[in-house]
Amino acid sequence: MTAVGEEMHALVERLYPLCRSITGDGVRATLEIVGEYVPLQVHEVPTGTQVLDWTVPQEWNIRDAYIADTAGHRVVDFAASSLHVLGYSVPVSATMPLSELRGHLHTLPDHPSWVPYRTSYYKPEWGFCLAQETLDALPDGEYEVCIDSTLADGHLTYAEHVVPGQVPEEVIVSCHVCHPSLANDNLAGIAVATFLARTLAQETPYYTYRFIYAPGTIGAITWLARNAERVEGVKHGLVLACAGDSGQLTYKQSRRGDAEIDRVMRHVLAASERPHRVNEFTPYGYDERQYCSPGFNLGVGSLSRTPYAGYPEYHTSADNPDFVSPEAMADTLAVCREAFAVLDRNRRYLNLSPYGEPQLGRRGLYDALGGRSDTKQAQMAMLWVLNLSDGEHSLLDVAERSGLPFDTVAVAADALHGAGLIKA
Repeated sequence: MTAVGEEMHALVERLYPLCRSITGDGVRATLEIVGEYVPLQVHEVPTGTQVLDWTVPQEWNIRDAYIADTAGHRVVDFAASSLHVLGYSVPVSATMPLSELRGHLHTLPDHPSWVPYRTSYYKPEWGFCLAQETLDALPDGEYEVCIDSTLADGHLTYAEHVVPGQVPEEVIVSCHVCHPSLANDNLAGIAVATFLARTLAQETPYYTYRFIYAPGTIGAITWLARNAERVEGVKHGLVLACAGDSGQLTYKQSRRGDAEIDRVMRHVLAASERPHRVNEFTPYGYDERQYCSPGFNLGVGSLSRTPYAGYPEYHTSADNPDFVSPEAMADTLAVCREAFAVLDRNRRYLNLSPYGEPQLGRRGLYDALGGRSDTKQAQMAMLWVLNLSDGEHSLLDVAERSGLPFDTVAVAADALHGAGLIKA
């Protein structure tokens, strides 16, 4: 997985300089790059479109922004980092004293060398974000202030990539694409989602997998509003965020708490013996709260490493490509693959010879296990599958009740199905 991790990290580095927001050319440029890895269907939703209880806002774009001293030196420069401008800042061109400018400046006194990430999406404002130590070094005097931005009718942009499955029922994988230069939140999530899609495309999955790249909150709401007829076919889902830091894996359960994706993630994380946490659902966080809103109540959980706001670098310039690692992203990707492998193979079977134990040796099922290092375990898996194949228990139920690895149980089910002893 090291090579894949390095490829994901390279994608993070490539996307990092772009200025993204909930709308605008930065989102389009991001999706254009992702589209080089997986084909995307890009959607443009006009300003003013009603989406559930929300309205698609005006589109924001920015070309330049700076604060310059009387000598013309840019003491804060958007060209150096997209974090330097308050997201969705209205345009401004003025000269003012530092005492007046301070009301528009955002810093992190507790981390004086870091630049914070701040936005004002739905309230007309302008401002700059800078390091506290930069602000402390500014002498009193006049400063030229320029934000060359536009806020005008346009579109909200989101994209989808679909991996066709054997059945039309869908698993959605969602990641937010609205944050500017923040590597863990959420370029790592974008990278893991993209390489997960590439991996699944090389297989023939059971479910159809729909990858959604959308701005946070308003993007997911827009997708739900435009896909109301599709929602009934969404059987499982996962939101990916903060997927590349060094913290242990964290799974946040769906609103249901007992959705199949919840059980699968709990099982996979426990069976892998990775350090991890499983958290209860709360209506705060990323877009799982939209998919899990009570009207939809989808079985969608969220996978991250250190959750949002759980690390000091969150929403600061310290969340840079050095903060995320190829190894952590590769590990997150591996867990997703393991979980989806369980989802794809988790079936309910019916024992076609339920009266007494069928003679497995006569059907060559025991002989087929000869030489395996886990022969006894494989035999037990067959017996468990036969006993619990009553149309009510899934293979995950079998694995959990028996304490056997899911893969061993699934292989046993395949063998029994091939011998005509069970049917799906």
